[in-house]
Amino acid sequence: MEGNCAWTWLLACILALQTPALCAAEEKKAARLEEVVVVASPITEGNAVTRLGSQVSTVTEDQIRDLNARDFQSAVRMVPGVIISRQNPVGSFGGGDGGAIYIRGMGSSRPGGEIQMAVDGIPKVVGVWAHPLMDIMSADQARRIDIYKGAQPVLFGNGAYGVVNVVTKRQTEEGFHTNVRAGYGSHSTFIEGVEHGGKIGKTDYYLLQGFRSSSGHRDDSSGELQEYFARVGHQIDPSWYVSLTANATNNFAEDPGPEGRPAARQGTYRSDDEMTVFTIAHQYASARGTLKLYWNRGTGDWQDQRDPAGFFYDTRTDWDNYGARLQETVTPWKNGEILGGIDLDFIGGKVVIDRDAPRPDSTFPRETFRILSPYAALSHLFGEKSGWYAIPSAGVRYFSHSDFDAEWGPQAGLVVGYGPTEFHASYAKGVSYPGVYVAANSSLLWGGNTRWKRLDAETVDHYEAGLSHGIGRKFRADITYFADDGKNRLILVTSPAPPHYENIGDFRTRGIEATLTWTPLDVLSLFAGATHLFDQSPDHLPYAPNWSASAGFNYRFQSNFKLSADALYVDNQYTANNRAAGWGGSSIAAVSAFFLVNARLGWEFSLKTLGTKGEFFLAGENLTNESYAFKKDYPMPGTTGMVGLDLTF
Repeated sequence: MEGNCAWTWLLACILALQTPALCAAEEKKAARLEEVVVVASPITEGNAVTRLGSQVSTVTEDQIRDLNARDFQSAVRMVPGVIISRQNPVGSFGGGDGGAIYIRGMGSSRPGGEIQMAVDGIPKVVGVWAHPLMDIMSADQARRIDIYKGAQPVLFGNGAYGVVNVVTKRQTEEGFHTNVRAGYGSHSTFIEGVEHGGKIGKTDYYLLQGFRSSSGHRDDSSGELQEYFARVGHQIDPSWYVSLTANATNNFAEDPGPEGRPAARQGTYRSDDEMTVFTIAHQYASARGTLKLYWNRGTGDWQDQRDPAGFFYDTRTDWDNYGARLQETVTPWKNGEILGGIDLDFIGGKVVIDRDAPRPDSTFPRETFRILSPYAALSHLFGEKSGWYAIPSAGVRYFSHSDFDAEWGPQAGLVVGYGPTEFHASYAKGVSYPGVYVAANSSLLWGGNTRWKRLDAETVDHYEAGLSHGIGRKFRADITYFADDGKNRLILVTSPAPPHYENIGDFRTRGIEATLTWTPLDVLSLFAGATHLFDQSPDHLPYAPNWSASAGFNYRFQSNFKLSADALYVDNQYTANNRAAGWGGSSIAAVSAFFLVNARLGWEFSLKTLGTKGEFFLAGENLTNESYAFKKDYPMPGTTGMVGLDLTF
């Protein structure tokens, strides 16, 4: 940690020594603090509807800052319909259900496994175990986070019952931008970050480094997150643009074990990850498209696990995902749009179980699944957005898998509106193929049986209909009904031996969600939202509470003070304490409802002679000292606080 911090502050000092011309330019920006600034919306930037009729909620870097998000789950924890799990103040324990994101009851088959986590449209998943790790996701690099709350077969492909897509930061204006921030709080929690971006003519770049650590609120609940991000892009000509992004993380989180049973703790989970994406993009009057080549490698090292006999062992997973994604959108006639593309994804890795002597080690050699999936969609705008309009759409994706049967993922939608009032309805069939884990578990634990080759893809039929109304920037309200019917869910069957997976699980959810954003004054913005799951089967579906609700406000006063506050209510719910027998097994346990209140107070200032603006902030979480948990017998912290400084050059 000491080396990282020294490097960070040295880099910050170097970046702060900008040219006099740059300081003069930034001085003009700093002067804007004296003007009346319209505050950003709290919690989310708002909801939008795509041309395919799907609802998307967006969280921008403004909301991430106002929430004082310490990690990725913190950035989206207040979005209606989103439920998170965690057990540490910093870091998500990847061995078991130590940290994940769920959307309207989706994602409970494996910890968040049906929710596709993506960066600039590229999935980020542990290639063997077919679920994301939260610690390899980054909120710092996010210009915005888009949350798609239903199945997205056409746009995102396999494993997309819901999608959380990070759109990364980029310098778009001529000149330079530097930000340095640091904070310290309860349980020795420390955060810091440095960002620097620039644009010179046709070339832009962005560099970012972040560090977070905490000793934890319980014994053996510490965690640490390190991340590095770099982007460089070049405008070849007015129509063509190329870019290269690279991201690396190095993290760990401990398992404190169930309260009162420290001997039941399951060690430490360490993860590192590297992702590189090369993009060629073009945009003409009637056509735009991208070709993305990507490679994502990583390691998950679950150390000091304890088996029922009391012996220790480590599980090391190395994954490699790579592929290409081609997408083109054309407008061959006025108001018409044809979207088409093809994805080629290779998903795989290897596993080593390192056991204490004299027990032998086990090795699962590298296995790679391939998915080739072309897709197309057609939509047309009838009328004009200034009056009556309608946008019908239809699309489909074809999935060709190297080891399982082919599948179709159709999608259709309708958007109808008049001025600020809009209705949307959509249907989509989500497809989620078994991951490499079905072969790995058979090889490592179940005698090498090949029953996994007879498995089918899991599927979900998603239906959605909603109505929204807005009044300029001041007011927007929407209400949405949604329904999901899942089939062919994989369930672990232990009898007759050997253990194996079978497609025998079904599920059903029905719910309604409503949000309201109101900005009565330039200095005050309010938000409230709630999700009600009124029908679900099985009735012990994990992370699917009957009710959840969030609310918040941003208020600017005395010209340079800003108060951001939020509150979250989550009803009684079932949770999964490990990955043992699947969502219907003995790992399911109930946790009580909770209500959390958080706030952040900032004082903004400017140093005009240095071309610098900054903010001192004081943030508090769980201000009512609520006793709560996301996981049975894993209590979360009581009231915590943090102080910090944010500087922009």
